[in-house]
Amino acid sequence: MRSLSTELNAKIGEKVRISGWVNSRRDHGGLIFIDLRDHGGIIQLVITPDAKGAFKIAETLRDEFVISAEGIVRERAPELKNPNIETGSIEVVVEDLDLINKSEPLPVNTHDEGDPSGEELRLKYRYLDLRRPSMQRILKKRAEYYRIMRKYMDEHDFIEITTPILANSSPEGARDFLVPSRLHPGEFYALPQAPQQFKQLLMVGGVSRYYQIAPCFRDEDPRADRLYGDFYQLDCEMAFVDDGEVVRETMEPLIKKLVTDFAGKKLVSEDVPRIPYREAMEKYGTDKPDLRYGLELVELTDELKNCEFKVFQTPCVKAICVSGGGKFTRKQIDEFTELARKNGAGGLAYILYENGSVRSPIAKFLKDAELKAIQEKTGAKDGDAVFFGADERKLVNKVLGEMRIAFADALELKDSQKVALCWIVDFPFYEWDENANKLDFGHNPFSLPKGGLEALRETADKLEIVADQYDMVMNGYEICSGAVRNYSPEIMYEAFGVLGYGKEYVAEKFGGMLSAFKFGAPPHAGCAFGIDRMLMELLDTKSIRDVVAFPKNGSGVDLMMESPANVDEKQLKELRLEVVDEAE
Repeated sequence: MRSLSTELNAKIGEKVRISGWVNSRRDHGGLIFIDLRDHGGIIQLVITPDAKGAFKIAETLRDEFVISAEGIVRERAPELKNPNIETGSIEVVVEDLDLINKSEPLPVNTHDEGDPSGEELRLKYRYLDLRRPSMQRILKKRAEYYRIMRKYMDEHDFIEITTPILANSSPEGARDFLVPSRLHPGEFYALPQAPQQFKQLLMVGGVSRYYQIAPCFRDEDPRADRLYGDFYQLDCEMAFVDDGEVVRETMEPLIKKLVTDFAGKKLVSEDVPRIPYREAMEKYGTDKPDLRYGLELVELTDELKNCEFKVFQTPCVKAICVSGGGKFTRKQIDEFTELARKNGAGGLAYILYENGSVRSPIAKFLKDAELKAIQEKTGAKDGDAVFFGADERKLVNKVLGEMRIAFADALELKDSQKVALCWIVDFPFYEWDENANKLDFGHNPFSLPKGGLEALRETADKLEIVADQYDMVMNGYEICSGAVRNYSPEIMYEAFGVLGYGKEYVAEKFGGMLSAFKFGAPPHAGCAFGIDRMLMELLDTKSIRDVVAFPKNGSGVDLMMESPANVDEKQLKELRLEVVDEAE
C-alpha cells in the first residue's frame, strides 16, 4: 500500500483529489491549513479566500470530519518544510472542497500525541482507536506478517487447509466453549481449542504437509500475554516424521526471518539451543526462560548440607548471583523478599559483596569454608549480590525462577532490540496433579512417549517417561508447542490405561481418531505458533490486545459489541436450554 508521500511527490504540479479525516485545522485569518489524514499518512491542505466555496466550508470543519479535496500539489517553501512527517516537503492548494460527513466530539484520542485514553474506553470505541497512526501501522504489519508466513509455508510444500469450527469437546488442557445443537437437543458442539485431531486425520488422509492460520477457542482467564476467548496460531503438521528435530529444523528459519527481516531485531544467537525440560527447570526455574540475560540458578545443596543455618537445612539450596546487585536499596530488597513470599518462600536470604568482604544478616551463621564455597560456586565478586532459595526442590526452582525475572527487570537487562530463542525439549509425559492427587498427562494424550509401548509398560516411575514434545521460547514467552504424535491405537490405550482409564473411555473420547489409526496411519509430527503472542513481542507492544483489531478486555468482555449478553427466551427454548439463577 503506497504512502501519501510516495503518491503525491510524483504529482507535483498536477491536480489531485484526496479524501480522509480532518486531523487538525489551523485558521490563520486569511489562510486556513488542514492536516488531512488517510490510510497512507497526513498531507497539509492550504485553503485561500480565493477558493470561496472551499474556504467557506473549511471555516466550519472540526477534527475527524470526513472531507474530499481537489487541488494542485506544490512543493513547500524551504523555510516551511516539516521534516517530522513524510509529506513535509509538499502541500495541496485546494480549489474544491466537499464535506462528506460530520463527527461529534470524540470520546477517545485518535492521535498518538497528547494524553492517551484509558484501555477500557479505547476498547469500547475501538473503531475510533484504530484511527491512531500507531494502530494503523500495527494492522499493516500484521498483514505483512501473515504474508511472510504464508509465503514461507508455500515455499516449503505445505498445503493450506481449513478445518471445522464446530467440533467435539476434547481434553486440550483448558475449558471448551460449548455450542448447543438445535437439531440434536441436549447435545453440544465445542469450538476447537486447536485443530489437533483434524490435522492428524489429514495425515492419515494422505496429506504430506498441512498448515493453516487457525482460529482457536479457549475459555481461559485473560492475562497480559494471552487473549481471552479466541486467538490465532500458525498450525502445521508433517507426515512420515518420527523425530521432533525434523519439525524444529523446518520451522526455525521462519521465526529467525520474522525476527530479523520483519521486526528488524537482532538474534542473541544464530544457533537456537535445545534445552531439556528438566535442565531448564533446574537452571532457570521455568520452562520459558528468557535467555537475553544469565542469572542462572546455582546448586549449593551439597556445599551447605552440614550448614548450621536452619533455613538451609532443607532438601535443596540454590542461589542466584546478581551482577551489580550490590547497589540494590533496602526498599528493593524488601520488595524482592515480598515477591519471594508471594510465591511460597518463607523469605529471601542474601549476601552482598563489597570491598572484599560480605555484608549479610545470615553471614554470622555460616562458616568461612561455606562462605568461600558460595562465592566460588556462584562466581560472586565485589558489587554483586547472591540471593538464596531453600526448601523442596520444586518450590526453590519456582521461587528463584520468579526472582530471576524480577532481578532482570530491576537491572533493565531485557534489551527490546534483541531476541533470544530456544527450544525446550523432552517434556514429562505424565505429571502429578496435586489438586486431584493423581497422575495425569503432562500436556495432552496426543504426544508420543519416547520408547513407545515399552516405555509405558516397563518404566516403574511413570514420571520418568518423557514425550517427544517441544516448545519454542522467545524472550521468556512460549510461542510454540509441538510434538511427535501418537498414531498407534495400542499406545493410546496403554497411555490412558496407566491413568486408570479403560478402552471404552478412549473409544468414546477419540473414536474417530482411533478408527482412522487402524487404516495405515503414518508417523507424523507438527507444532503450532501463537501468532498474537509472537507479534506482541516482535512489535514491542505493551499488551497483546494492541496487536488485535477487536480484542476483549481483561475480563473477557467485548465492550464495543456488549458481549457476552443475555439472549431472547425464544432462542433458549428452541435450544432446550434454561438459565438457572445460582441464588435459587
